[in-house]
Amino acid sequence: MSSALPKAARRGLADEAADLVRAAIFSGHFPPGAPLREVELAQRLGVSRGSVREGLAQLEHEGLVRGGWHRGTTVIRVTAEDAQEVYALRAALDRLAATTARRAATAEQLCALDRLVAEMTAEIAEGGDAPRLVALDIAFHDQIYAAAGNGRLTSAWEAIRSQVHLFQLRRVDVAYDHYRARVVDEHRELADLLRSGDIRTLARRAEEHVESARRSLLAGLPTAP
Repeated sequence: MSSALPKAARRGLADEAADLVRAAIFSGHFPPGAPLREVELAQRLGVSRGSVREGLAQLEHEGLVRGGWHRGTTVIRVTAEDAQEVYALRAALDRLAATTARRAATAEQLCALDRLVAEMTAEIAEGGDAPRLVALDIAFHDQIYAAAGNGRLTSAWEAIRSQVHLFQLRRVDVAYDHYRARVVDEHRELADLLRSGDIRTLARRAEEHVESARRSLLAGLPTAP
């Protein structure tokens, strides 16, 4: 492991360790299947093994890593079964979030969605850095959940958010052109529909947006032997 990881700030060291390792996973520093060794992480992050252990437990709860008594902790591999389960759940949650946000969103929150679409457009124009586009994509959906104003719905989203982020990164790995060609238009359409009175179309398009992502990812994953 390289020394690229920054030292943890003294904030709440287990949370800080989780944040730094999560960011390293999303950046590709730890690819799917990579081992996450407590001793090495503690040295690189400048924290105790206990803080690293708690941080990894948090990431395991988020579904980003897997571990066990007799095997080390590793970054999850994206399987077709995982994708089917997560995207099916996400489709239901996104539909509810969008239709709820349509009734509850403020003008400021809707403008925030427009700004994120504008940032996506600018990123595409500058070459389209895939991790940056995915981060903007996730931020867009964060904003919809925030606009919905339903705490339990937001908690359900947060339970799968890290997996969705990782799966979207895997999606752009296997089908970047498909993602790049659709990311701006699909999010602009959702932002526009949130302002309209057409709740049925909004609900349908929210689900279709997730289904498009699911199909794109599955088409690029290796088939099971």
